[in-house]
Amino acid sequence: MNLLIKNIKQLVTVSAAGKRFKAGPEMNDLGIVENATVLIENGRISWTGRTSDFEQTVPDSIDTLDAEGLVALPGFVDSHTHALFAGTRENEFALRSAGKSYAEIASAGGGILSTVAAVRAATKKELKKNARKHLDGMLRSGTTTVEIKSGYGLNEPDEIKMMDAINELADEQLIGIAATFLGAHAVPPEYTENTGEYVQLICSRILPYLARRKALQFCDVFCDNGFFSVDQARTILEAARTLGISIKMHADQLSQIGASVLAAELGAVSADHLEKIDDAGIAALQRAGTIATVLPGVSFFLNEEYSPARKIIGAGVPLAIASDFNPGSNMSFSMPLMMTIACTQMRLTPEEAITAATLNGAAALNMSGQTGSIDPGKQADIIFYDVPNYRSIVYHYGTNFAAHIVKHGTLLDY
Repeated sequence: MNLLIKNIKQLVTVSAAGKRFKAGPEMNDLGIVENATVLIENGRISWTGRTSDFEQTVPDSIDTLDAEGLVALPGFVDSHTHALFAGTRENEFALRSAGKSYAEIASAGGGILSTVAAVRAATKKELKKNARKHLDGMLRSGTTTVEIKSGYGLNEPDEIKMMDAINELADEQLIGIAATFLGAHAVPPEYTENTGEYVQLICSRILPYLARRKALQFCDVFCDNGFFSVDQARTILEAARTLGISIKMHADQLSQIGASVLAAELGAVSADHLEKIDDAGIAALQRAGTIATVLPGVSFFLNEEYSPARKIIGAGVPLAIASDFNPGSNMSFSMPLMMTIACTQMRLTPEEAITAATLNGAAALNMSGQTGSIDPGKQADIIFYDVPNYRSIVYHYGTNFAAHIVKHGTLLDY
């Protein structure tokens, strides 16, 4: 796990000088080094700089990569996905293309609950087999760290089945995985007349069980009309905090009911979606230092409004980009594509998009001290692209230009 990489045409470090994230104008500063070298020892970055300045003593046992003509970026951190699922929903895609609304599709048996039925019927082995294909594709396209949520079980045994599968994948796969419990993703059909009883089940049984087993990094709640109310979300998230679990929120996606303000009040690591966020929500996130995670692929896939990313950045709120890869509202895990959509539809600069997909994505997982930038001391998660310059990764969309992938210091054979 010792590797010397020389002659990098452009090294995009996204260095933040020790800060957890970048916000405002800082998001345009990528810390670019031309004609660079990176020294990796024991899986971690030990030196970066211009090749002409490299005078370090290298270990006797070291591999060398000549990256002449290549551009290097930190591995992407996809901080919001539902990558563990069964079945697909291309029939719903066709219905939407024909003009059907999400509500009409859901009332006809589609939506989240159709995936819930498929996941309940699947074995843990089947769920893992399906997820491995997605995770391998993510890594090939430059994502080196990913968050995976539960939320398609919506009962005690199947939510635990999902969390067990996520944790086993984290132990088995090369890609880094953070596990998030999203038992409050939708109201289960068994509890449509008594949502409070399901909230109590989460708080009194499922969360304590998962916490005892250290089986989750985060607890998330979908707080919106038709899902879980602000009061119900507060109950679940306060229970998680009492157990020492960090919290995240699906907030302000479909309507404005005060979810982002609650996320800030409770000290959520991130508030995600934010298509309907208002000025009060933006101000609250800024004061709390909560990461605003936007999901451009969802708005693109569903042909719905985008989160006000420019307004969020202008207010000094740290912004992250994630894919929200899932079978219903975004069947794509390509982070370069998410960045292109963010630039064309949300008016981010390429530099802001790169920062949002790397360092700030890592901050949305409490991992920016470990990954998300190419800095000495961090684990070596680096992607090398065969492109003229870093902007080409966003500009020339729809093609994977990754030439080499380094995960935790290991040069992968792809």
